[in-house]
Amino acid sequence: MPGNGEAVTRRSEARREEGPGARRGEGPGAVLSRGVVILFAVACGAAVANVYFSQPLLVTMGHDLAMSPALVGSVVTLTHVGYGLGLFFLVPLGDVADRGRLIVAQLLLLVVALVVVAAAHTAAILLVGMAVMGLLAVVTQTLVAFAASLAPPAGRGRVVGLVTSGVVIGILLARTASGLLADLAGWRSVYLASASLTALLALVLHRVLPRHTDAPPTTLRYGQLLRSTISLFARERLLRLRALFGLLIFAAFSTLWSSVALPLSEAPYFLPHSAIGALGLIGVAGALAATVAGRLNDRGLSGRTTGIALALLAASWLPLVFTRSSLWALFVGVILLDLAVQAVHVTNQTLIYALHPDAGSRLIGGYMVFYSIGSATGAIAATSLYAVAGWGAVCALGAAFSCLGLVLWAFTRHGIPDPATTKLPSRDES
Repeated sequence: MPGNGEAVTRRSEARREEGPGARRGEGPGAVLSRGVVILFAVACGAAVANVYFSQPLLVTMGHDLAMSPALVGSVVTLTHVGYGLGLFFLVPLGDVADRGRLIVAQLLLLVVALVVVAAAHTAAILLVGMAVMGLLAVVTQTLVAFAASLAPPAGRGRVVGLVTSGVVIGILLARTASGLLADLAGWRSVYLASASLTALLALVLHRVLPRHTDAPPTTLRYGQLLRSTISLFARERLLRLRALFGLLIFAAFSTLWSSVALPLSEAPYFLPHSAIGALGLIGVAGALAATVAGRLNDRGLSGRTTGIALALLAASWLPLVFTRSSLWALFVGVILLDLAVQAVHVTNQTLIYALHPDAGSRLIGGYMVFYSIGSATGAIAATSLYAVAGWGAVCALGAAFSCLGLVLWAFTRHGIPDPATTKLPSRDES
């Protein structure tokens, strides 16, 4: 039986001939080869990885720049604050500017920020560079919106899934890559290497991304653009619901990944940082869910996909409880959790983009603000709870976030209005 908003995909089919993508050369008529989709995925992974590179490097950075423990902790905080600000203030620009040029410009500015971080010789310069780097790393979401706009409606879920798999891999491998590279050549080499890769990607994307000469689909000014992001949430119940799903699943995701190093570094394991970082390699299995979930959404199974994934997310905490006594239990839990989170995440993005393709950047940027809130909530709560009550309490917290998502799905899966029967807004309304 069709689930929440599954008709959104069918609604986007109705826009095949007259949607904004067609007006801009971004729609079904545009050729989006698998090679270009993979390039989008690589660029997304490389950009978002910058947000997470610092986590294994904090102690080394602190010693090098004579930073206090409190100041060292602010490195991660400022990076995420910058990312959150970018989601609201930069990502919506994709709806009024040429996305291809915007992506290349953001990547080039990101190169500058990375070089500033790598060359920082005072704590103040490092912190400013980290905040700006986080702000510009939101180019990831502009890339996701652009890929969705280039995809034919019938295959949009598949494309979003493939691109999101790059995001998953970038997040999970960032800590492993930065730790290994720092051991070989120092922490500054991590950001110099990222700057080089980002510059190369900017050059390749400049040559590959389609050019658009048509007028943008909206004439909103910048202030109106930001206000319209809020008004979209006020109008679209499906967007609000999917944003809440996003908050809960990433709170669960962050609950695990922000605290799992704590029990692994203690008895009976005493694992080194490099071994703990390698756990991200197991989590890459979540990338598989991104592509599978996209295909299921294209088949009109978004509701079922969401329900099954949320059930798996709740179940993943059962093996995770036994982390202290079994690494195999940890591995099973990590795989289940990452599969579930990415399945819901891809379904969310595919559905909300189809609501208003000409406001795709605002929709995805606004949705990702809730992702950031969930991630921050999970991280703060998990690390604080571990210090007070231990690993079992952390697992209970993660299970609570997961079960809330499942309960929310159960109570709302039949209550979302069919988007196909609602009035399509004009270009100026969105």
